[in-house]
Amino acid sequence: MTAVRPAGGPLSVLLCDDNDLLLDVLREVVEAEPDLRVVGTASDAEQAVRLALRHEPDLVVLDVRFPGGGQNVAREIARCSPDSRVVAFSAYGDTSSVEGMTRAGVSAYVLKGVTNREFLGVLRRVGRGSGDAR
Repeated sequence: MTAVRPAGGPLSVLLCDDNDLLLDVLREVVEAEPDLRVVGTASDAEQAVRLALRHEPDLVVLDVRFPGGGQNVAREIARCSPDSRVVAFSAYGDTSSVEGMTRAGVSAYVLKGVTNREFLGVLRRVGRGSGDAR
């Protein structure tokens, strides 16, 4: 059952990273925005898939080097929550990482270290269906 978001309602976001400090910071950044709402955080693959299945978020922010494999998790989320768009979030911008996540079906690839404004802009573009942001 897909959750129905009222027109103009906040985009639901699931944050997935094995760095607890980064998860806390991402949560604060996203929750400060009235048009975005964090529905959960995950620090491993099993938790990420379980939360995606439960919440069917509009967006999943996924660490590329996530425990369980970022590509594997992206594919599993696409299977269990097909309306969710995955945004890869990584410290690695090498071609292999980007291409691997692209093949896994991510909608955007964002390098860690971008400004909060840039990060939030990608979430909004992808979440509102304004095209992929790679």
